[in-house]
Amino acid sequence: MRIHCPHCGPRGHDEFVHHGDAALRRPPADAPDAAFHDYVYLRDNPAGPYRELWFHAAGCHSWLVVERDTRTHEIRSVTFARGDA
Repeated sequence: MRIHCPHCGPRGHDEFVHHGDAALRRPPADAPDAAFHDYVYLRDNPAGPYRELWFHAAGCHSWLVVERDTRTHEIRSVTFARGDA
């Protein structure tokens, strides 16, 4: 799988670190324990388009939001995560 970094251009996925769902938000510090349990342990496993957070560890060290189809691994878009995730 090749990811097109907006800064470095197309690169192999082995240069990146996958960090999961780009829409996931940490609960506030005063949230109940159940909210933290859900945040840490419960994840969706969608089939189809999915927005993921990736870190370009072996390149420019940018955080990216990658929209990818989980069935085919087709990458539909890659954007910088600034202000998004």
